[in-house]
Amino acid sequence: MTSIIVVLPKMEESIKLKNLLVRGGFKMTCVCGSGSQAISTADQYDDGIVICGYKLVDMMYRELRELLPPGFELLLIASERALNEYVTDGVMSLTLPLQVHDLLNTVNMLSDSIAVKRRARRQRPAERNARDMELISEAKKLLMTRNNMTEEEAHKYIQRNSMDSGIGLVEMAQMVLTLYNQ
Repeated sequence: MTSIIVVLPKMEESIKLKNLLVRGGFKMTCVCGSGSQAISTADQYDDGIVICGYKLVDMMYRELRELLPPGFELLLIASERALNEYVTDGVMSLTLPLQVHDLLNTVNMLSDSIAVKRRARRQRPAERNARDMELISEAKKLLMTRNNMTEEEAHKYIQRNSMDSGIGLVEMAQMVLTLYNQ
């Protein structure tokens, strides 16, 4: 589920936009009255969408964009004049007056994009610390010495057994060390 934060200069406009999104099937996270409140809320989540105007009570949209956590997308809503005058940096934007289907389609597209990035982050292999790398290295050396394997063969052996048994590479290396050092 994508976090959605709405922050517009007037709170009643934020509430109206929130209601449009809720009727469109989106679950709202928060409606904020200022950029700093939006940043504080965003810091509680890994990713999401912030929908804002170009000029907020306490900052401009560019400052908000710079201060948002990395997983957040910004959707700027402003008049055509304001977008032409102030927006030059490739920000996703919608022109006022809003067309409901444009808003819903854009938020849906941003939400899908965030979901793809989230899946990619989860599928990225975990980075191993120095201790884990040392355990794997010791297990490979032990296999190379005891079973006359090359380093590549020892690594593939640990990897294959790890996958076959459904445990992590580090845990399998630890098992190899435990079994051979008895």
